[in-house]
Amino acid sequence: MTERGWRRPFEAPIRIGDRVLVTLLDAGEYIAALPKKEHAAPEWQAATDALILVAEGGGPTMFARIGVVRALNRHDVPEFNPKGKEPHWGGAS
Repeated sequence: MTERGWRRPFEAPIRIGDRVLVTLLDAGEYIAALPKKEHAAPEWQAATDALILVAEGGGPTMFARIGVVRALNRHDVPEFNPKGKEPHWGGAS
């Protein structure tokens, strides 16, 4: 049976500036302390849902960690490199 509870640690802590979220409870408290407008963002709502599911229903803490990290990085836009990587096949030039 999978361990349950808010005190379960993440596999790898989440670093936010000087703060480190080590457990599901740490992440829940961080989200609860966000300004109301930010807390209401769909990404944070999804992260909250994932935290509750993992803490109360069991399952891998990685699911909750992914939710929190995605919410933290929601404004990051990946850059597209049109050139991309050179193919690895072919002879030496």
